[in-house]
Amino acid sequence: MSVLVATAVTAAAVAAAGSAPLAYRAVRKRQRAAEARIDTPAGIAEGRYVSIGGVEQWLQIRGEDRANPVLLVVHGGPGSPYSVFTPVLREWERYFTVVQWDRRGCGRTLRRSGLHPEELTFDRLVDDGIEVAEYVREHLGQSRVILMAGSMGTIVGLPMVRRRPDLFSAYVGSDFYVNMIENERRGRAETLERLRAAGNRRGVAALEALDPDPHTWDFKAWGTRMQWSMATDPTTPNAVFRLLFPLLLTKPDYSLRDVAAWLKGFNKVNAAMYEQFMRFDARALGTTFEVPFYLFQGAQDVVTLIDPAVEYFAEVRAPEKELVLIEGASHFAAFTRPGQFLEALRSVRC
Repeated sequence: MSVLVATAVTAAAVAAAGSAPLAYRAVRKRQRAAEARIDTPAGIAEGRYVSIGGVEQWLQIRGEDRANPVLLVVHGGPGSPYSVFTPVLREWERYFTVVQWDRRGCGRTLRRSGLHPEELTFDRLVDDGIEVAEYVREHLGQSRVILMAGSMGTIVGLPMVRRRPDLFSAYVGSDFYVNMIENERRGRAETLERLRAAGNRRGVAALEALDPDPHTWDFKAWGTRMQWSMATDPTTPNAVFRLLFPLLLTKPDYSLRDVAAWLKGFNKVNAAMYEQFMRFDARALGTTFEVPFYLFQGAQDVVTLIDPAVEYFAEVRAPEKELVLIEGASHFAAFTRPGQFLEALRSVRC
């Protein structure tokens, strides 16, 4: 998502304060709460703060049977907690205990513990993630968990499984970043082609104004690339507005203050970590893993591009590996095609 998208979402959230939108929001929240209810004897549906790295961090834990495999979701953004997608993942909770973690400076963790930019390093987040996995393992009585990392969650998830393979039964990557500079260079070029083909002069002018070399970009320039790439996505255009935005505003356990905290974290964390994530290169971490490695990617992803991900996957050495390209899906494949993604997840060695 871009800075402009986040600003628009913020404005829409403010607009929701009118009486009619608030009434609609209340109705949708009740409907979503009913759909999300877990009442099986061995089920779990809880949200709690846990002290992680000396900071109170929010965990959401949901599933119909505590004996099911644990799926720890490492969100992207890097400031975008994926718990907002809970309603579309309801079927997953029949087969997995799904753990959503709001990282430092994000979502409900931001609301409780504040924003401290000096703490926002990927090394710190990896340490936090390992501590979360240890907590979840003990809390749920499971020996190991599946780690699922999406988008910029890649930058946290890959080092987690490299450093502590004993904690994890498998790694699942989605919306997979390989080399940020190369991804953005290709992404700008491909988006420019789509804009020219569509005769979109405004978009063409915006991207032609960007240096072809992303090394020279700032956070605003990167936001421009993201904005136009998502707007011209041939599979799921403007997924932020069509999917994420309605879910954020109608999350059953979110107050408007929670919505505001989510949006604030998205903006501030992305800006604070921009220079760090633009330096990311997955190959620098190595391509040999001690746990099974799975890559489930939208076959038409225009944000985290397919070719680099497939090329990287070919280099991976792991006890077991599998690549699934989900047709009809772009970025956010797990959330736009949750049924197909679940089918792939159920093939993961637990």
